[in-house]
Amino acid sequence: MLKIRLTRTGRKKSPSYRVVVAEARWARDGRRVAELGYYDPKTDPSTIRLDVAETEAWIRKGAQPTERVRKLLDIARAAGPAAASGAGA
Repeated sequence: MLKIRLTRTGRKKSPSYRVVVAEARWARDGRRVAELGYYDPKTDPSTIRLDVAETEAWIRKGAQPTERVRKLLDIARAAGPAAASGAGA
């Protein structure tokens, strides 16, 4: 089963995340099928860059988003056609 989830990047105590499509059994920071965007919670306000159209296409193909990714997707949709930047999460 494919999942749309976050994979951690960044340094120790300074996380940032990439939104990726990966098999549910694969390691969190392991292989990925596709990369859809990124999320940086350390900026004020949080930075979210997400390809909404591609994410929705993966959901139509059967990929299941995690709860956090679903929230980020709602924020990105509310931001409109431009990538959601500076939206609080």
